[in-house]
Amino acid sequence: MPQISRFLGITLNMYYDDHLPPHFHVRYNGQKALIRISPASLLAGELSPKVKNLVIEWANLHQAELLENWELATKNKPLKMIQPLE
Repeated sequence: MPQISRFLGITLNMYYDDHLPPHFHVRYNGQKALIRISPASLLAGELSPKVKNLVIEWANLHQAELLENWELATKNKPLKMIQPLE
């Protein structure tokens, strides 16, 4: 599962040939979740409110890049790293 970004101990990944809707995977301290890209929202799993808010903020800032990576993933092409949240 290719990593697309990492910040504050939060790892963000995307699978190749994953199911719809477009989303990415989040892992943090034993927590796991799927985040829908547009609109940025929790799709499945659980995150602490602080981590969820940080990830949603990051996703809103990088929606175009996330959708571009989703398209690349559907074609089994290399994904691009996305700037972390600062």
